[in-house]
Amino acid sequence: MEADRRVTFEGFCLDLGTEQLLCGDEVVALTPKAFTVLRRLVEDSGQLVTKKELLRAGWAKTHVSDGVLKVSILEIRRALGDDPAAPRFIETVPRRGYRFVAPVDAVGAADEPLVAPPGTDLNLQKVLWTNIADLRMAEEARVKRRRLLVMIGSVASAVAAALLVWLLVRMFAG
Repeated sequence: MEADRRVTFEGFCLDLGTEQLLCGDEVVALTPKAFTVLRRLVEDSGQLVTKKELLRAGWAKTHVSDGVLKVSILEIRRALGDDPAAPRFIETVPRRGYRFVAPVDAVGAADEPLVAPPGTDLNLQKVLWTNIADLRMAEEARVKRRRLLVMIGSVASAVAAALLVWLLVRMFAG
């Protein structure tokens, strides 16, 4: 799909040039990563897009867990009003990936650039996107710290057990 094209589905318009999701004339706030994931799903509408492909699309140069993808999918579902139990837009394929299931219509190049509706504070949207991205990075860092602490605790427990066995052997052997 070309960057100056729009794609519509069930009352929504995905503008690939401005990287905006619209519902009617209203801009629907999505973080840049969530937009990238949605774009990738829409580009392969009806096809399975693996978790690996989606992670590569949104986080190409960053090592992240599937958790960040789940957060983006949740954000997209909330923005679209989608229910994972009865999906209208995004179907989960367990342990494999996701599929965009809504009918998609590609529309020609936009005649004029999209602007935010009156009253929309674009600076506030940028702040929200930044805060969500910061929260995601903080969550990833927290998970990494927790894993590190578990590993350190495991090693410390093994060393303590080995030291106890060594002491008991010395006590009863001598």
